[in-house]
Order: sequence, then structure tokens, then C-alpha cells
Amino acid sequence: MFTLTDDERAIRDTARDFAAEHLAPNAVEWDQTKHFPVDVLRKAASLGMGGIYIREDVGGSELSRVDAARIFEELAKGDPSIAAYISIHNMVTWMIDQFGNDEQRHKWVPGLCSMDQLGSYCLTEPGAGSDAAGLSTKAVRDGDDYILNGVKQFISGAGTSDVYVVMARTGSAGAKGISAFIVPKDSPGLSFGANEVKMGWNAQPTRQVIFEDVRVPAANMLGEEGSGFRIAMKGLNGGRLNIAACSVGGAQAALEKAVAYLVDRKAFGSALIESQALQFQLADMRTELEAARTLLWRAAAALEDGASDVVELCAMAKRFATDTGFDVANKALQLHGGYGYLAEYGIEKIVRDLRVHQILEGSNEIMRVVIARSVVAAGQGKQGAA
Repeated sequence: MFTLTDDERAIRDTARDFAAEHLAPNAVEWDQTKHFPVDVLRKAASLGMGGIYIREDVGGSELSRVDAARIFEELAKGDPSIAAYISIHNMVTWMIDQFGNDEQRHKWVPGLCSMDQLGSYCLTEPGAGSDAAGLSTKAVRDGDDYILNGVKQFISGAGTSDVYVVMARTGSAGAKGISAFIVPKDSPGLSFGANEVKMGWNAQPTRQVIFEDVRVPAANMLGEEGSGFRIAMKGLNGGRLNIAACSVGGAQAALEKAVAYLVDRKAFGSALIESQALQFQLADMRTELEAARTLLWRAAAALEDGASDVVELCAMAKRFATDTGFDVANKALQLHGGYGYLAEYGIEKIVRDLRVHQILEGSNEIMRVVIARSVVAAGQGKQGAA
């Protein structure tokens, strides 16, 4: 896992070169103008990044989850906001590839892999964030269709995306009453709220997705009725790793910017990089990032192998990497002094972008709940066996 093959190195380097050429030079401008670069997304897709771990028969690259972690880290070095959207798009595409029937896979997945069609994930609602199983969007059967009513909140890509994987209630309260649907953008009754004014992630739109008597063919149900929550959570395992990788990549870029600044900047007669106190800070930042990267790769390998502790490991990696990523980026800003606060240096943008990673794909408080449940269950199991 830690010694890359020639092929793995080539995959990583392709993502690195793409980010350096197409993302990094434009990141600050896209943030300031709130520009969503769909043309650049399609260039990424032409290199296989629209369906990284999607099966080849429907246009995917069929790479491993560890490959994906490396790719998203490299993309985030160029622009965490765009890397994060590509992560979400891949999660949506994987859910259809993994849980869709053959007809659904061949209808929807090729266009998503090429990013001729963009995808959005619709789980969160105004009144159901961390308590996702409490969602209230309803899907009522009507002949060969379902009629959807409700509102989804904080949806990345909304209004621009063409395909929405939507979790809606088809049964009783709780997780078992939720089903998943593939909803195309042109469905009558589907509309979008205003683009949210956000702290970061400005290079991708975030809107409400509003369903008012939206008629969706029953053939667009993903998986079995009542399996939607399980499908959503399976998707989030990978989504959590991807967003963790984006945090590592963004923080790595911030660290590299800080080192370059300390080399150039002089104070009290010498370069700041010669200060042992600052060197110690850099050492800690580098160590913490490497620890986050190692845990991320460990969790990605577990997801690839279907390990029994994969949910716990994905939660650990997401919690640790996103907390570490934000902390390292924030310290990098501090090392720049007043210049770190200026947009032209790109550090304050990274800090703003990485802050939301501690909230989305399951807040880090919820990650602690997931991990703690596993710890407690293991402890109780040992006590019972004794």
C-alpha cells in the first residue's frame, strides 16, 4: 500500500498534473466569482476522473479506493472545492453502478462517467441533518410512478447537475421506510432554491432541491423499496474517505505554501525558515498530515476489501483527516502573518474550504458516535463472553 507501483504512480501524477494545470491557477478567481467550471470537470472526466471506481463496462475507470484517495488528495492541492464536487459526483455515480439494475446502469452511468451529465446526492433536509433517518420527503406510489414532495437542503451541484439520487420516505418512520430514486433534472415540479452564500466552497453551487408533485417512474427506484437508507450510508462510506483525502490535499498545499513563504521572508536579520520554533511547528504539521494520510489509506483498503470494521474505519479517517486538515491549514495561515489573510496568497481560501469538511458527509460529532458505538459494542461483547 505504501510503495506505489509504476501504474499507481502514473495515476497519481496524472491527477497532480491536471490540478497544477487546470485547477490551481484558477482557484482564487473561481472562488471570488462563484464560477462552477463545468468545462474543466469534463476535462477531468476525459482522464477517467468522472467514474474513478466505477466498472469499466459502463465507462468507469475501475480503480481502487486507495487510488481514489490519492487522486482526490492531488486534486484538492489545486482546489479543494472542485475536488470535493468531483468526490460527490463519483459517490452518486457509484451508487447507481453498485445498486442499480442492468438497465439503470447502462442508462445513467456512462453519461455520469463522462460528466456529460453531472450528479448530486440528496439526503439532507432542512429538518433532518445528522438525524438523516428522520427525513420527511415523501414518495407515494401512483400506478407506474411515484410522486415526490419535499425539500432537500445543502445540495452540492443543485441547479446545474442533471441527475439527482434522492432519498424519500415510501414507508413508515425510521430508516427502513426510506427508498432511493434517480430523478432527472427536467422532471416537472422539480425546482431549486437560490444559490447559498457560503463561507467556502464558492466554486460549486449549493442550493435547495424542491419537489412539488414530481412524478418519477417506478423504474427509477434504486434498489428495493425500503433499502434507500442503507444505500445512502454505503455511499457515504466512500464519500467520507474522499472528503478526508480532499482535506489532506488542501492542507498539504497550505503547508507547502507556508514553507515557501518562510524561506523567502526575512525578519531580524535571517530567513524565518531558520527559526527552530517555526521548524518545530512545520515538523508537527508534517507529522499530523502523514498520520492522517496513513489512516486514510488504511480505511480505503478496508473499504476496497469489504472488511468487517469498514464503517468504523471510514468514520475514523474522516474525523481525523478533516480535523487535522483544517488545523494544519489554519496554522499555515498563521505562519504567513498578515499576508495569510489576503486572498492573493490562496491560504485563506483553503482554510475556508476545509472548514466545511468537518461538517458534511456526517459531522465529526456523528463520526465520534459511530466510532464509540463500535468501541462499546466490542467491550460489551468481551464482557458477555467472559
